Amino acid sequence: MLNVRNLTVNLGRQTILENLTLTAQVGQITAVVGPSGAGKSTLLAALTGDLSFDGSVTLNGHDIARTSTTRLAEIRAVLPQATPMSFPFTVLEVVRMGRIHKTMNNRMASEALTRVGLHGFEGRFYQELSGGEQQRVQLARVLVQVWEPVAQGSSRWLFLDEPVSSLDIGHQLQVMRIIQDFAVRGGGVVMVMHDLNLTAMCADSVILLSNKMVMHQGSPRDTFRDDLLSSAYGCKIAVNRAPEDGMFLLPQVACAAS
Repeated sequence: MLNVRNLTVNLGRQTILENLTLTAQVGQITAVVGPSGAGKSTLLAALTGDLSFDGSVTLNGHDIARTSTTRLAEIRAVLPQATPMSFPFTVLEVVRMGRIHKTMNNRMASEALTRVGLHGFEGRFYQELSGGEQQRVQLARVLVQVWEPVAQGSSRWLFLDEPVSSLDIGHQLQVMRIIQDFAVRGGGVVMVMHDLNLTAMCADSVILLSNKMVMHQGSPRDTFRDDLLSSAYGCKIAVNRAPEDGMFLLPQVACAAS
């Protein structure tokens, strides 16, 4: 379980996040949404120990501020928004960077590439790929880091920053199925998302950030309400129910009558 209590992040003299309290459960997908500049990526960096903070963050009972990076790497993998690379690594070499122990072989890396739809890309150079292909290579890298969602009786975690931002709809759904499978098999997932419709389809819990704080945390149905979303994003948003009892979101025309 991920427990966050009274988390505050300051960058220089600016407070980015203030007094946040939230939780995330294993076996579930927890999505962090909110307007640009709300601090979503900053929150993810704090939760993974990549950014200093005030307050408390525990992951599987480990205080991440007092846990070694090696130990953290064994229980969680992190996918940032972008991972620039200056050297001409092959796709296989990039995926193998996710290994923690030397026992990982090329077969596992190739299997991860197949899962993200990149079978046969092993020998291609990373810099020659499209942005969406690079994003899927990086997802394969984090998957091999926590290949089994549960290891030695302890759940492992994926922390993903906009994992489908560069992908077409077919690959978005493919990646979301991979993420759902990881959670169903006992892992925990925390991901930053901009696409509210995909979030409504796939997330178990949603954290809505706005104005440096958690405006609401709950199920998509509880969180995706007209009043909450309109207040958070600063525009009229209507939540509509699809016939199969799903939902989709429409921004209202700005000049429409209230």
